[in-house]
Amino acid sequence: MTIAISKIVQGLEPSATLAMSAKAKELKSHGKTVYDLSIGEPDFVTPQHICDAGTAAMKSGFTKYTLASGIPELKNAIVEKYKNDYTLEYKPSQVVVSNGAKHSLHNIFFTTLNPNDEVIIPAPYWVSYAELVKLSGAIPVILPTEESQNFKMTAKHFEQAITPKTKMLLLCNPSNPTGTVYNNKELIEIAEIVLKKNLFVIADEIYDKLVYGSNRFVSFPTVCSGLQERTIVVNGVSKTYAMTGWRVGWTLSPENIAKKMGELQSQETSNPGSISQYAALAALTGPQDCVAQMLDAFTQRRNYVAKRIAEIDGLTCSEMSGAFYVFFNIKKYLGKTLGGVRIDNSEQFCLELLTQKQVATVMGSAFGCEGYVRASFAAGLDILQEAFDRISEFVNSCH
Repeated sequence: MTIAISKIVQGLEPSATLAMSAKAKELKSHGKTVYDLSIGEPDFVTPQHICDAGTAAMKSGFTKYTLASGIPELKNAIVEKYKNDYTLEYKPSQVVVSNGAKHSLHNIFFTTLNPNDEVIIPAPYWVSYAELVKLSGAIPVILPTEESQNFKMTAKHFEQAITPKTKMLLLCNPSNPTGTVYNNKELIEIAEIVLKKNLFVIADEIYDKLVYGSNRFVSFPTVCSGLQERTIVVNGVSKTYAMTGWRVGWTLSPENIAKKMGELQSQETSNPGSISQYAALAALTGPQDCVAQMLDAFTQRRNYVAKRIAEIDGLTCSEMSGAFYVFFNIKKYLGKTLGGVRIDNSEQFCLELLTQKQVATVMGSAFGCEGYVRASFAAGLDILQEAFDRISEFVNSCH
């Protein structure tokens, strides 16, 4: 006898980024050299002072359960971060520390959404957004954007997508996968509609410290009076401090929502890892020169990738203003033969690029935008150079 899988999980799409990374690792296990640009993970080691804090926590016996929503010291540090960085006033009771930003999103959806509520998600969007909304029983409403507009959702199109069932907007800024960064004026226009239509906003700000050139990050709750009460901010230490494996994220939300998210988490995971929380505390309160050093390296890589994309015939991309991804247009090559194989969609493009040239990327269809490919530049310049040499060879095989 077999147990039937639930209908909700049957309809769940696996994470495309992790799936492509797994394929790359499989090739590596067979002795292949793979140039992996598929996963959104800094290639840097977690800074030493943060690792030392984790070791010290273990040695000091901080290996027990903590409060479900996080240790008070870390909550206080998060409150101070938002006060110092963005002049936002929160109380520790409005903070819920979770097992990564993805877990934070899960908490939000399961705490605030009812079946058939609608969540507007601009596309391209991070692969897990729509699936997490579906798991909660709500409906993701995908709002396409255009490369010609730097993949930014306009206020007009946002308002047109709102229905009586719309409950919230999910806005990732800076964006994964496009690197788009909204400026203050654009956010004000969106915020005015949010307030007029009485909606909530989930502001995924996990890449807030990874912004390039003259672009400036603006935290969404700061742009209009009354917006903080309608915004749930999501952030964490994974991208800024190269701490993906430590699994620490958090939310900042109205107090009644935070209370219920903490109660939900107490039933699901008990608490985030105690050792990881003390490491995250060190990340937020310790020296920040490591952040500047990583940003400098990402800036060099971003500039190199932009140059290579411009040099490869038929490929284009929007400005990479933040995060560490390039989302490049491959539409010229759809319906063509590359390396002896006809390419009809972005998934085929990525699979053949991996098989023929050992370069791992992620298909745009996984982000709700066919005809594009996402590549991460969270890799060394030597890897990026070889990867883009191979991408160039692959598209030049077109006939």
